[in-house]
Amino acid sequence: MKISVIGSGGWGTAMTLLLCSNGHEVCLWSYKKEESENLRQDRENREFLPGIGFGDYDIKFTSDIKEAADFGEILVSAVPSKAVRTTARALGKVADGKTVVNISKGIDEEKLCRLSEVFKEEMPSSCIAVLSGPSHAEEVARSIPTTNVLACEDMALAAKLQDIFMSPTFRVYTNPDVAGVEFGGALKNIIALCAGITDGLGYGDNTKAALMTRGLHEIMRLGVKMGAKQETFSGLSGIGDLIVTCTSMHSRNRRAGILIGQGKSLENALSEVHMTVEGVCATEAAYRLSKNVGVEMPIVNAAYRVLFEGKDARSEVITLMTRDKKSEADIY
Repeated sequence: MKISVIGSGGWGTAMTLLLCSNGHEVCLWSYKKEESENLRQDRENREFLPGIGFGDYDIKFTSDIKEAADFGEILVSAVPSKAVRTTARALGKVADGKTVVNISKGIDEEKLCRLSEVFKEEMPSSCIAVLSGPSHAEEVARSIPTTNVLACEDMALAAKLQDIFMSPTFRVYTNPDVAGVEFGGALKNIIALCAGITDGLGYGDNTKAALMTRGLHEIMRLGVKMGAKQETFSGLSGIGDLIVTCTSMHSRNRRAGILIGQGKSLENALSEVHMTVEGVCATEAAYRLSKNVGVEMPIVNAAYRVLFEGKDARSEVITLMTRDKKSEADIY
């Protein structure tokens, strides 16, 4: 098929290589013309995925959104969550009605909704699917075995899309629970950021295990409140993605957290990581959303205070540890 990947960061580039290896014709769209030209000339993404070339793949590069939209029978959106609404709006003017597979993870800051809901709003005639799960771009681009889940309300379409992405090194499952898949992918970035902070503070495996486990409870609380199915969070887009982002140095969220835990400011940490750290935006959005719908999220609240109110991370850990006694079974 002809497929356009919208967004040429690390994940968009990795997805381009995967789709090319599956025999599809691919157009890779960049927001900046200069970036598109560099990709064409260098035959690799030296800024976001260095050392992994495009080989002999005949990739079309463009910074013209209409050209990309006209090329692709299917559009794969890989732009940062902050840019999803403006990108969806631009695509809505030139590609409404085409199938969109969103592979970005986050929550819309404007309306505190899921990213697929943004696409539905801006592209009302299009079918929207979501691809998510434990998948570092660095590993997918190198054909390291990876599994993801493709979520779509139309399961017949999900099966067709599953075939497009499946390969011997990229296994795809389907799931009709779009809300669960999206909330799992978005909220785990907050916990990964916190996991990095505990690393930066010098805490150990016990701390991280507790953080991941209780963090998953918070993810489930908010997700189920917003219409997701609890069992989805036991899958690839829930616990699977949580494990990989909390434990790997590929995770930009964890790396930023480590720097913050070591005492660096949020601004300096983001500058040093030099890539989008989705956990920062997700923390602010989840904090606001949880207050709006009345869901208790103490870890998210602590992260918000550290990131946006300048609170001391070590003190916030103590506050979490000394909260009122609870039953572990008290999920909601």
